[in-house]
Amino acid sequence: MDAAQYPDTNAPSVSPAPVVGDLAYDTVRDRYGVVMERTPGQVHLRPKGGGREWAARPEHVELARAGEALSPQVAEANARSRGELL
Repeated sequence: MDAAQYPDTNAPSVSPAPVVGDLAYDTVRDRYGVVMERTPGQVHLRPKGGGREWAARPEHVELARAGEALSPQVAEANARSRGELL
């Protein structure tokens, strides 16, 4: 049997790089944002609900998973119900 026929199950999984419009996670700043632009060496992100854009290095930006994308919205809704946000 040829080893090329069988994937290495111990190899780390690599998620696809986020593209413009994707919700992504900045691992350094521990923040989620929408990818606004990709330039060599930088990914420009903006908070999902709007706000100030920031730049991150591509190796520090991951595509957000569905559950992760929902967490900031749930936290905001909870804060709003407690009267912390208007």
